[in-house]
Amino acid sequence: MGLIVLFVLVTLSGQAVAQKSVPIGHWVSAWTTALYAPKAMPGITAGSTIADKTIRMIVRPSIGGQRLRVRFSNEFGTAPLTIASARIALTDEGSKIQMATDRVLTFGGRAKITIPAGAPAFSDPVDIVVKPFAEVSVSIYLAGPALALSMHGQALQDSSISGPGDLTSKAELPGADTNQAWYFLSGVDMWTPAGITALVAFGDSITQGYGAKSGSYIDYPTQLAQRLAAQPVKTLAVVNQGISGNRILHDGAGASALARLDRDVLSLPGVAHMIVLEGINDITFPHVRLPGAKAADETSSEEPFRSQFVSAEELIVGLQQIIARTRAHGIKVYGATIMPCEGVNTYSDEGEAIRQSVNKWIRTSNTFDVVLDFDKLVRDPHQPTKMRAEYDSGDHVHPGAAGYKAMADSIPLGVLRPHRANTKVQNARN
Repeated sequence: MGLIVLFVLVTLSGQAVAQKSVPIGHWVSAWTTALYAPKAMPGITAGSTIADKTIRMIVRPSIGGQRLRVRFSNEFGTAPLTIASARIALTDEGSKIQMATDRVLTFGGRAKITIPAGAPAFSDPVDIVVKPFAEVSVSIYLAGPALALSMHGQALQDSSISGPGDLTSKAELPGADTNQAWYFLSGVDMWTPAGITALVAFGDSITQGYGAKSGSYIDYPTQLAQRLAAQPVKTLAVVNQGISGNRILHDGAGASALARLDRDVLSLPGVAHMIVLEGINDITFPHVRLPGAKAADETSSEEPFRSQFVSAEELIVGLQQIIARTRAHGIKVYGATIMPCEGVNTYSDEGEAIRQSVNKWIRTSNTFDVVLDFDKLVRDPHQPTKMRAEYDSGDHVHPGAAGYKAMADSIPLGVLRPHRANTKVQNARN
């Protein structure tokens, strides 16, 4: 009996020592993209079917680490999605990976996973040293037909698609086709010390970085992340949850901001801050006219969003809902004013009046924790309904590289002081 008691005590003591040696910290979003189901609508094509193909996608975490996990998604799928194999490695060039860093991704210890329709899935944690802003390649093999209904078009990097067969372990994908899209891949989380948290940039194409060339990383969230990384104490990751064409109150280019908030912000680990820059598409889409459309004051089938007009009051209520739901998770909310767009063919005096009303509320209501006045920053002082020429990409609504840099540089880093995240410190085994 005494030997048994001694054995138990020694075993428990050994377990306690082992537990103490495990690093303490939590998961933090290091890279994300906002997925959606593409629909046939102006400027957006429907999803395609992928079968017996290997897809290699490049991502760029804004913080580094030695342990990570990958989030895949079938959240917009209508049937189960089977990922037959998946791997991760540091990127060399194009579809080529650094083979010494190649790691198999598993799911509950298995190399294969079937994700139910409507669900996400995390990989098991994997040990790999990743420096901040290092490009990482995630490769998946889809054996059976899979409709690409959970994806992000207009990605900031080229993805490579090759096949037939499972080529995930290859150093380079032979004869690969490339396009700018991420498929079934929604995030990379890094295991970090408890003091590191994340900021989510939540918005539309201006947040996404519309107009950026593949691999140029000129979007304002990336440039903000680079400013933060240059600070002596590095405590904040920045992730980009922008969708081109996204709106606060209506679906279309992805689910509305109100509909996707839980998935794209509140469910992410380690989030302590959010910047919301939305509303310009709610204002301008009702004035979209397809080729051959009638006059602007006539309703026709060639004006696909005419019935989705929104008032300033409705947009303000939508923003209030975003603030309330986000704060309920302990996240600080930064409100960005809506930027000018005169010169784009959907501009109208009616829409401009709505924009001015919403911006006045953002500036004066004291509802947001911090106001980021991007409107004042980029508008032409002589024609405030227009963007300054040096910041305009040329389409009069999206900034160019200088405009995105000015947005990132205008954010005072002092307001992004350490703030408790919406996750708890965990044991690294979780």
